[in-house]
Amino acid sequence: MMTEQTLILGANSGIAQAIAAKSLQQKSTCVTIVSRNSSAYQQLKKRHKNLNIINVENYSSTTMAKVAEQLTQQSSQPITRVYICHGILHNATVQPEKKLEDIAPDAFSAVMNANALTPMLWIKTLTPLLTGKTVCKLVVLSARVGSISDNRLGGWYSYRASKAALNMMLKNTAIEFARRAKNIKVIAFHPGTTDTDLSKPFQQNVPKGKLFTPEFVAKQLTSISDKALVDGQLSFVDWQAENISY
Repeated sequence: MMTEQTLILGANSGIAQAIAAKSLQQKSTCVTIVSRNSSAYQQLKKRHKNLNIINVENYSSTTMAKVAEQLTQQSSQPITRVYICHGILHNATVQPEKKLEDIAPDAFSAVMNANALTPMLWIKTLTPLLTGKTVCKLVVLSARVGSISDNRLGGWYSYRASKAALNMMLKNTAIEFARRAKNIKVIAFHPGTTDTDLSKPFQQNVPKGKLFTPEFVAKQLTSISDKALVDGQLSFVDWQAENISY
């Protein structure tokens, strides 16, 4: 019997797919994924009746509101886990900046929108659904490079700025939830360098043993989420559950 629901947003990434597969191992959990491309989930869907797929064309506020309405209508299980996996480091038109001269307004806006604004709009939209008596762990994929105090190498202006902005807004969220949504624990998670498309161009400099599989990251993250205490604080942690300074 399914008694709870896990929600995975921006679910096309390798880490998101691994989180879904890991979560589906729990027979009491219904897993709902939201993605613009759900093709990677078709085989999982055949094997797991407790997997729900919501396809979207974009991540506009209007679309998010429709997703929230659909979530309200389709399931009676409370949402106990939310994983927000949106993120961009590079694509055909965006590359991490190596020097000041590389900063471009359009690229900066695209990175900031994907990495900082979109997760916060999801939180804004979903808060009425998550608030209540049921404990909910709200996890957002962040990055150690968003730590201002940990910055030793410089560069990657847009990506660093977007993750720093995300961390600040998640800190705000945790403070607000301590007043109005005491059942929600907010976690900013640094997965380490994971063997996905996001890190592919930069893997040559990763030390031996520090390139992780999505499955390993999902295992670590779900364990950290399960053990996290609802304490009204933001936890900014890495895959080892070690705290990262802001």
